[in-house]
Amino acid sequence: MPETDQIKLATGTTNLSHLHPALVAVHSAMFDHLSGGRFILGVSPGALPSDAEVLGILGEDRNQLFGEAIDIILRMWELDPPYDIDLPGNRFTVTTATTYDDELGVGIVGRPLQQPRPEIVGTVVAPFSKGVVAMGARDFHPLSANFLLPQWVATHWPNYVQGKESVGASVASADWRIARTVFVAEDAAVAERYGRADANSPYRFYYGKMLAKMRALGRLALFKHDKDEPDDAVTLDRVLDDLVIAGTPDSVAEQVLAFREQTGDFGELVYAGLDWVDPVLAKQSMELMATKVMPQVNAAIRTSGSAVPSGAGA
Repeated sequence: MPETDQIKLATGTTNLSHLHPALVAVHSAMFDHLSGGRFILGVSPGALPSDAEVLGILGEDRNQLFGEAIDIILRMWELDPPYDIDLPGNRFTVTTATTYDDELGVGIVGRPLQQPRPEIVGTVVAPFSKGVVAMGARDFHPLSANFLLPQWVATHWPNYVQGKESVGASVASADWRIARTVFVAEDAAVAERYGRADANSPYRFYYGKMLAKMRALGRLALFKHDKDEPDDAVTLDRVLDDLVIAGTPDSVAEQVLAFREQTGDFGELVYAGLDWVDPVLAKQSMELMATKVMPQVNAAIRTSGSAVPSGAGA
């Protein structure tokens, strides 16, 4: 990436139950070199039942597959060839003992450019996720999903702290990223129309699909304000009001700061990407987010004496 100095590239999420971990280790190491050490490995177990069925693993424990894959990837990055990895209780074995030839360069998996490894970020999509505890213990960094209500996002940080403390490691809020669905416009009416109300709004389309899928999967509680709420209380308009931060730059800055009051300090606000139904408005939104919203947010946080989150695109 010779044209840039600071941009990092990351896998939005690599579903580790879907791929052999040796491939993930090899591809990630190569891309880390190609990017000049500006690579972030985003990982998750792979939650979609339809994906699992296609791959023939619908009955498998995908969280267990996730953990086993991670152990293999990290070992491959730590060891010198020839590899002979056969970890207790791990279904994956990796060896190049038969084909290894140092002179020919065969049977060798390159290590990443970043040492000891690239940053690994795990997506978190469930309230009170126990996976965040494991992330803290392994020094992975959590990314809380954009479709979680603020009160569910707030449950991730205590679990991350628990994981860090379990291995005697220090913890910093800078390690925590939170994704949000954001639309910024100079005109409040345009922001409301494109961000929520219009039938052709990409935000309305996205959350309409999310709501239908969660209802079909029996996970509607994800959008409930209280676990005892009736299902019919969860309407698309309420979901959009709860989860889309939309408005003028001043309004969006206020909403981001109010969201932070609910979740506590975090290191980075990740701007979740959606299809560009109107490319002009979509690009303008990101520009306004960078030039008008985040400076206001960061100035307000500095005044309060807290750590300042950065902005990021996704």
